[in-house]
Parts: sequence; structure tokens; C-alpha cells
Amino acid sequence: MRVTVLGAGVVGVTSAWYLAADGHEVTVIERQSLPAQETSFANGGQISVSHAEPWANPQAPLKALRWMGREDAPLLWRLRADPAQWAWGLRFLRECTAARARANVGAIVRLGLASRAALQSLRRELALDYDQLERGILHFYTDQREFEHALPQAALMREFGCDRVPKTAAECITIEPALAGSRVPVVGGTYTAGDESGDARQFTEVLAGHAAARGVRFRYGEAVTALLREGDRLAGVRLSSGDVVKADMTVLALGSYSSLLLRPLGVKLPVYPAKGYSATLVLPEAVVAPTVSLTDDGHKIVISRLGQSLRVAGTAEFNGYDTSLNPDRCSALLKRIGEIFPSLAAVKQVDYWAGLRPATPGNVPLVGDMAATGLKGLWLNTGHGTLGWTLACGSARLLADLAAGRDPGLDAAPYRF
Repeated sequence: MRVTVLGAGVVGVTSAWYLAADGHEVTVIERQSLPAQETSFANGGQISVSHAEPWANPQAPLKALRWMGREDAPLLWRLRADPAQWAWGLRFLRECTAARARANVGAIVRLGLASRAALQSLRRELALDYDQLERGILHFYTDQREFEHALPQAALMREFGCDRVPKTAAECITIEPALAGSRVPVVGGTYTAGDESGDARQFTEVLAGHAAARGVRFRYGEAVTALLREGDRLAGVRLSSGDVVKADMTVLALGSYSSLLLRPLGVKLPVYPAKGYSATLVLPEAVVAPTVSLTDDGHKIVISRLGQSLRVAGTAEFNGYDTSLNPDRCSALLKRIGEIFPSLAAVKQVDYWAGLRPATPGNVPLVGDMAATGLKGLWLNTGHGTLGWTLACGSARLLADLAAGRDPGLDAAPYRF
């Protein structure tokens, strides 16, 4: 088939790779001049199946209300005159029941495990290097109530096959000795030995190079301005240059912008941008810094070592498509990292970034065709929220399997639109 993939982030490039591996003629359309320049550019760097607890859970509504108006809140909802935001919020509340949260955890873990295995296989096949570390991910807690909440969540993930194991405070420090200097005592944690970390931008750039060598065509610097419908089929896409690109299969992998492109066709995609922040600290040679990837669950912050840099990322701000940097939220990242690792106060070079995570109300991504909506030939691979890097290879393989009519090895129903 002739396939057009819209978007050259980590999800779009992995989609292009697996579709090309099946022998399809693949073209990738990207508005930036290089791959991975938006949401995949400076994310948390984790391959974190253990991060499968969705934002929508029974405790979330009360926490969101408590955090309302706090500029440094881990989750900040800025009310806007935006019907899409309100509709998404109502769907989010419906996902906050214990039963829905359990089902969503299961769907995320199953896809996450498949994705992690696919990434490892791809890394071996292509000898990829992207500052990856296979040292697991440690969720640590400095609040006893947060730790106690995490234990049943970890047990639930183990039910679905994710090896998230409780650890005492002493065991946490053994896993990551740099935590010993924390000004806020660690009370316990959970450790997932099979999880990993690595630079998503670097991975995407390298894989795009391999994809191009395989015959995938990349058209950079061209934005998609419209999806072109003919009857019950998507006939093609119009680009900012005026060109029309036709294909048998078009994959919408534009992250948060996927929903905007579908609105003129009358399709309301339940994907809304959740702005995340990151700070990248360039580390002096002698500084004490972690080498195991960490998650500070209470503050919704992840910490990953990427070569001689430390990536600190997190928080979620629902503020439409605004990508500006809020100084208070940037400062909150550094304030917390300074509490946990006081020696990092000496770091002088810090680069801040913000990107829009494409969030579904239940944090489960949307992967598959849209024929049921009357749009044959249009496929989705979007809505990965904070887990785009974690789920990229798995959702791309699922997409390719479904397009080929193969058994994907897992139930595809939870990811259908």
C-alpha cells in the first residue's frame, strides 16, 4: 500500500518503520525541519511500564480540586472557554471509577510490556545507541500516605505482568545511592527492574535515518492543513505548500494536534493537550547525581540520566495549546530536585522545555482504523499522554499488525476509537 504517516515524533517514526518493514511505500509528513522536535524533544526519558497508573483514578478529582490555582501543582487545570476542554474533563471524571482505572491499568501494562520487548528487539537488530540505561526504574516516596497508596497499585500491575516490587527506604538507597543525601527522608519505594531509560529524541533521529535508508520518504517543513474526504474514504491530505498527497492508508500521529485536524470532518477525538515541563541539567564531572531512572510519585516528576545530563520532567498543565514556559512551574522542578539531590545546586547550565502530551481521558492510546466512523483509509496512533516513548514501539507494531490483518498477540479492543 501507499502509506502516509502524519508526524515525525517518536510515534510517527516508529509507525513508519514497522509499516515499511511490511513492504509498504511510506511517506512521512512533518512540519518541523527534523524529526522529534516537539513532544518527543525533551521528555522524561523513561521506558516506564511501571508508570501505568492513569491520572484518572478514584483519588484524582479531590487532588485536582486541592491543587486548583496552585502554580506549582503537579496537575493544574486552567479553566478555558473551550468546549473541547470541558468535554474532555467530563470524560476524565467518568474514567475515575475503580473499575475503569483497573481496566486502563491493564490496557497500558499489556501494551507497555509488548512495547518494551519490541524496543529491545529493535535495539539489537539495528545496534541503536541513544544514551540508554537498563537499570530499572525506582519509584520513591517521601510521604507515607503516598507510599501506602502505591502498594496496591504495584500489586495490581504485578497481576498484569509488570514486575513492580515494593522496597524499603534502605533498599531504595541501595538501588540508587544518590538518594542518601536527600533533605527529605525517603520512606519507601517500588522498583521495576525491567524498565529502562534513554533519550527519545536521539532514538527517533537515529531510527528515522534507518527508515530513510530502507526507503521511507520524509517530507520536512510541510504542515498538513486539511484531511481530504471523498465519500466514505480519506482521499488524501493537503499540505501548506498546496500539494495534495494521496494514499491508501493515512496514519494520524500528530499527538495533541490530531484532534484539531479531525474537527472539520465532524469527528471529536477525545485527545487533549497536557503540557509537561522538563529541565535538562548539564552535569559537572564530579557531581553526585543519580544513574538509576527515578520517579518521584508524590510530585509527579521523573528523573533520568542521559549521558552527562540529567533530565527532570513532569507535571501536567491543561491550558489548551499554549507551549510557553511558566517560570513558577520551571522553578518547582529545580526546587524539588534540590531537595532530593542537594549537590545539584552547583549545576549552572539548565535548559528548560515544555511540550504538549496528547492525553486521552483514561490515558489509553488510540490505535487502529477509523472505518467505523465512515472514514476508511484513516488510521490513528495517538493519545499516548505521558507514555509516548514507553508505548511507541508497541503501538506502532500493533498498528502494522492490524493493517496487515495479523494477530497482534494482544487484544486490540481497548485501543480502538
